[in-house]
Amino acid sequence: MKIGFIGAGKVGFNLGKYFSEKGVQVTGYYSRHPESAKEAADFTNTKCYDTLKGLVYESDAIFLTVPDSVISSVYEEIRSFSISGKQIIHCSGAMTADQAFPDIADTGAQGFAIHPLFPFSDRYSAYKDLAGVFFCLEQRDGVSFWEDFLQNLGIRTKILEDSQKTNYHLACSIASNLVCGLYEMSKRHLVESGFSESEAVEAVAPLARANLENILSKGPAMALSGPVERNDAGTLSKHMALLTDQGEYEIYKNLSLILTDLAKKKHPEKDYTNICQLLENDQQNV
Repeated sequence: MKIGFIGAGKVGFNLGKYFSEKGVQVTGYYSRHPESAKEAADFTNTKCYDTLKGLVYESDAIFLTVPDSVISSVYEEIRSFSISGKQIIHCSGAMTADQAFPDIADTGAQGFAIHPLFPFSDRYSAYKDLAGVFFCLEQRDGVSFWEDFLQNLGIRTKILEDSQKTNYHLACSIASNLVCGLYEMSKRHLVESGFSESEAVEAVAPLARANLENILSKGPAMALSGPVERNDAGTLSKHMALLTDQGEYEIYKNLSLILTDLAKKKHPEKDYTNICQLLENDQQNV
């Protein structure tokens, strides 16, 4: 199995490096930005292709590690070549294989969707953490090959129906992307409290790390602390009075409602009626 990559961003860099270090034959990279393809090829000790056609012809499987918005247009380009017998894979968490590769059966090729459940934050080191990461594969004929292939490289796999893809991707975005927004909100309020931006980031780091470790080891309910868990409606009311931005107010209120459900699981003996009444009141206290 010779694997080529179209697209030389963070995902392409790291998958190619991980595969090649595990003994997989990676042919190389093609990109509309030749300097990126050259850099990725150098990083993985593979080939930089000047043409899309060259990479397609020399690869048995082609990973499209490009933005979601151009996956289908790249596929339309490569289907103009002879791709019979080849396997075309995209790495989008939200898009199905049928959406990305319409009528691929007519070409004699197979299309797959393989999404790494992992935040690729840089090009050069994320591959070191891929062992044990879940790669989610869309259920379709032939997917068992990729399930076995990835498991043999030390990667965990999960098969999803195409109807589950959007909900799955929503879950990933909440756990990863939206957390960045919450910490940005936290940073802004620390700056308003007198911290510099760098101090705010440093100050919240131990809190964030300890909280994440508790969530991972104990689960969200048992890791919960703070005013909701303490049944402290007075502090919540003060917080909400400070939130003059309607968007932040709604985020705080709605997430606190979810935390109230967690608090009830953790402390079934407590009565959280006062907090529920406070949070369910849609009138902003400003």
